[in-house]
Amino acid sequence: MSGDRWRSRRGAVGVPAGRGRRSGWGRGPRPVRALVLVAVGALLAGCASMPDSGDVSQVKASNAGDSQVRVYPVPPREEAEPGEIVDGFLEAMTGDDPGFAIARKYLTKRAASGWKPEERTTVLTSAPASGQPERPVDRPTGREEAAAGLFYRLSGRQVAAVDSSHAYQPVRAARYTGALHLVQVPGADGRSREWRIDSLPQGLLLSESDFQRNYRSVNTYYFASGQQRTMVADPVYIRQRQDPVTRMDPVAQTVRALLDGPTSWLAPVVESSFPTGAALREGVTALAPDDQNRLKVPLDGKAADVGPERCRRMAAQLLLTVGSIGATRIEQVELQRPDGRQACVLDESDQDEYRTDPSGGMRANPYFVDASGRLARLEVGTEDVGLPVPVEGPFGNGTVRVGQAAVARDERRAAVISDGGSHLRVASVVSDVELPGVLVDSRGARPEDRLSAPSWDGRDGLWVADRDPADPRLLMVPDDIGRPLEVTTPWLTEGVRVEEVKASADGVRIALLLRKGETTSLYMGRVERHGSGQEQTVEVVDLQAVAPRMDSVRSVSWAGPSRLVVLGKPAGGVEQVRYLQTDGATSGAAVPGLNQVQAIAAADDERAPLVAAADDGIVRLQAGANWQPMVKKGSAPVYPG
Repeated sequence: MSGDRWRSRRGAVGVPAGRGRRSGWGRGPRPVRALVLVAVGALLAGCASMPDSGDVSQVKASNAGDSQVRVYPVPPREEAEPGEIVDGFLEAMTGDDPGFAIARKYLTKRAASGWKPEERTTVLTSAPASGQPERPVDRPTGREEAAAGLFYRLSGRQVAAVDSSHAYQPVRAARYTGALHLVQVPGADGRSREWRIDSLPQGLLLSESDFQRNYRSVNTYYFASGQQRTMVADPVYIRQRQDPVTRMDPVAQTVRALLDGPTSWLAPVVESSFPTGAALREGVTALAPDDQNRLKVPLDGKAADVGPERCRRMAAQLLLTVGSIGATRIEQVELQRPDGRQACVLDESDQDEYRTDPSGGMRANPYFVDASGRLARLEVGTEDVGLPVPVEGPFGNGTVRVGQAAVARDERRAAVISDGGSHLRVASVVSDVELPGVLVDSRGARPEDRLSAPSWDGRDGLWVADRDPADPRLLMVPDDIGRPLEVTTPWLTEGVRVEEVKASADGVRIALLLRKGETTSLYMGRVERHGSGQEQTVEVVDLQAVAPRMDSVRSVSWAGPSRLVVLGKPAGGVEQVRYLQTDGATSGAAVPGLNQVQAIAAADDERAPLVAAADDGIVRLQAGANWQPMVKKGSAPVYPG
């Protein structure tokens, strides 16, 4: 489990500081980025003023991820020394001037024409170090020195990469190495010689804070394969402001990312209603809703002849996608044909037929196992917490002692693990029925070697892992056949077992806690189904590390269409609760600390409070508040799913 991916089959304005001391071939004065700190309130009010007095101070954007900091890189000065060129170029990559025009001024004409900053973005923990200049290996002498140029080795600790399709891929903090080669070229006067970069790594190289300042995550939405109504969130990264390469604003960037299609990891299990190759009408670089929150999206000729039902499905994808940007509420989407005629319209009120949660998106209440081993429900209001109510049937009346549980998304059934982890049963929780038979039986010698907590996906499939070292298995029970299927898991090799499973509401992704030795790591797997009924097969493939910077993860729960809440221990840190995107990127503000947490649970509805089992019993965390006790004694909190 050392790899990061498992494949199974495929205000103050800065100005340049005073000139520093020159040091031969080393660094000269470091070029300084000009930055503007934008007041959010002034922007929202539609006006801003520039101060006409006060001190001027330098701000280093690479030391803070504030998205309101604007970076305006400066071009190289005349007769700049090699170190200045290197520093200036690395600084200029963190800006967002159109076409990266300033950054290209540090390159030779050949290098500038071949550099593609949009090809990939490499994210490091901090700004890359460039070291001391090096001569070529053959070390020429005399006049040949200038022609041979200089090498500057780049180094750092890489934490992630973003590819040309805007997909984020975290990595375990790995050593990054690269190089810039500098040569001297004729100056503007034709007589002087200026240092410029003629060889460089492709793409952008940014510190983590500069990446967070320049980029933001949005969800693009596609239909689950074979499903007419269920949509799947596919998180991608766009520029916070205008994209330097395409000159598109954030809304246009987001729509373009949707039209380009799903990321390669998700593509095998989703489909788009947009025709292949469909794009925004030529020349469209800005999209904004009108004063009635209506967004008009003009498409090119590839989408000219779509029928009304397909057009509505396209509009549904768009409405959910642009809604994830969050800057402005968009209540209606209108798709336009190339000639400007209306193709179709979808209102926010019509969106209910297209869901990310097939259960209907109902506001759910949390469940837990009380001190007597009964499954109970908590009614959670905005302020007060109601008394726990045991569910109906054998799981709430004491017929069977519940260890772990999962409640179906419609809240009519539950699956429980009982008898020390040996047995899985499913029964109604809304009517009094007899104790059902055992659906899955584990023969593990110890409770920790038996069945994991179960999980329901959004297609009424029930998932559970058998942790028996002699026969580790991942099982899924589809409603249409009522018996467990052994899931194909080529990555479940000797010494690896599944500690916990959490299936997504859309049914095409599954979060897995995999244990090897003393380490438990979090991975995201893609669920692929083949056939139907008695002949169907299910695979979980192409596992991706979600929390590679955590030494160990103890509990995980879905917290929205593309977000997880994780209980784990960061490398060199203490155990904590944090939100992560399904692609591994950090999501949202830090969660307040809580002592001795055993398990964590969140709802698909991101407005619902976070719930945890801790030393203080079952507790909840509402937005903008601190942890609040709900039940003094209890364990295994879960939301439906």
